[in-house]
Amino acid sequence: MSASTSETTHHGYHDQKDALVKRLHRIEGQVRGIEGMVEDDRYCIDILTQIAAVTTALDSVALLILDDHVSHCVARALASGDETEAQEKTAELLAAVRRFAKTR
Repeated sequence: MSASTSETTHHGYHDQKDALVKRLHRIEGQVRGIEGMVEDDRYCIDILTQIAAVTTALDSVALLILDDHVSHCVARALASGDETEAQEKTAELLAAVRRFAKTR
């Protein structure tokens, strides 16, 4: 089983999937809006403001998924008593946090 799969039929964010997809579609619309702003030669600060808003929105989605990963996947691995699985999920979590923090 790979690190990206789970023995259950769904991942930690499963119960929020519809809301997450809607948020991602709104973000996608924001990005298309930025593209339009560039095509229309809009003022650079206005474009940067919209890029910051998209970045903040994506960070929010990422933090929700990370929180669900900890609450579901990592917690399940730790509770399982399987030390190998617990170590794998802990390492996976730390790597994800490092990647997320590195982009800041």
